[in-house]
Amino acid sequence: MALDKVPNVVFKTRVRDESVGGPNPFRWQDRTSEEIFGGKRVVVFSLPGAFTPTCSSTHLPRYEELYEEIKAQGVDEVICLSVNDAFVMFQWGKHQGASKVFLLPDGNGDFSRQMGMLVQKDNLGFGMRSWRYSMVVNDGNIEKMFVEPGYEDNCPTDPFEVSDADTMLAYLKEAKA
Repeated sequence: MALDKVPNVVFKTRVRDESVGGPNPFRWQDRTSEEIFGGKRVVVFSLPGAFTPTCSSTHLPRYEELYEEIKAQGVDEVICLSVNDAFVMFQWGKHQGASKVFLLPDGNGDFSRQMGMLVQKDNLGFGMRSWRYSMVVNDGNIEKMFVEPGYEDNCPTDPFEVSDADTMLAYLKEAKA
């Protein structure tokens, strides 16, 4: 069943806070779906995991590379979502040199589950993770979704054909025309 709106969940994020002393100047900040998607047009791409091969070599880097072009199509923010905790997402972003795309941790998989995109990846030792997909969300409403083919638990492959940045950019340009 296709969703019309993104699920209403609370994301556990970490934000830089200079009032926190020491080598880790961050504090927890809950962010709701309404805060993230409300009143904005947002591109979201979701992937199985930080530091994994396709996610690190192609998926995130290409969205980072095309960020300004994507935003020029009437997009307020580009978000990468993964079923990883805030610490892992932060370190992955740092390792990737990602400074434009917002890395959103779905630590418990609540958002992915309610999107119908949570799959078992026990065959890889990952546990529950997000299926690879991308979408445009306009004020909380799902405008367009690109879901990789072959959705299934313990999928023996990692399809990466339609959730890429180039497919998203082509859609945005067509929608704007």
